[in-house]
Amino acid sequence: MNLILADSNDLIRIGLRAILSTERAITIVSEAHSSEELLAQVKSFDTSLVLIDYTSNGFNIDIIPKVLSINKRIRFVAITAEQSPQTLVDALRSGISSYIKKDCDVNEILMAVKETGNGNKFFCGQILESIQRANIDVNDLDFESFSCEAVVVSERENEIIILIAEGLTNEQIAIQLFLSKHTVNTHRKNIMAKLGVKNTAGIVMYAVKTNLVSPNKFLFAPVA
Repeated sequence: MNLILADSNDLIRIGLRAILSTERAITIVSEAHSSEELLAQVKSFDTSLVLIDYTSNGFNIDIIPKVLSINKRIRFVAITAEQSPQTLVDALRSGISSYIKKDCDVNEILMAVKETGNGNKFFCGQILESIQRANIDVNDLDFESFSCEAVVVSERENEIIILIAEGLTNEQIAIQLFLSKHTVNTHRKNIMAKLGVKNTAGIVMYAVKTNLVSPNKFLFAPVA
């Protein structure tokens, strides 16, 4: 399998290169320091797999669907530090096939790459625990549909979703996050477009479903 290493950190790439070089079935065809480099490389090299930290400097989660629009056969293994369950789900929606953490042992890293290269999905134990703590069952996720139309909610948008679900107005959110009311309104419109909802109730339902807020907050809220 032909693989591209995508991470802006030189030491991380050196370490991953050393690990992967022990496997004869894996050929590292290139290394990308940024999203722009990765896009150029997938056009230049016959690539089947990308091992990526989309959280490192120069990258973001939007690069996944961009690469897949060029070559939908490329499979992604994400290797990042600890992330929130919602961030993990957003990554899966964007087209990530497998997910491991940077503190996983060598065998888990190799297994993730080999299994993904063979067409399977692989999640390290820590990632599975993080997702399951949020009551998200990986086996219930429709991975195939995630790659078609990515829903990528940023950390800032998640903050605003939580505050909307907690009943704050745009003006109150603007004050709390030190933003202008216009900026909050723009975020709100983008959130509704991404989630495919038409009102605040839809945003609240999304927040509850993805465990951004607890449904108990509404069940046991005092009656005005």
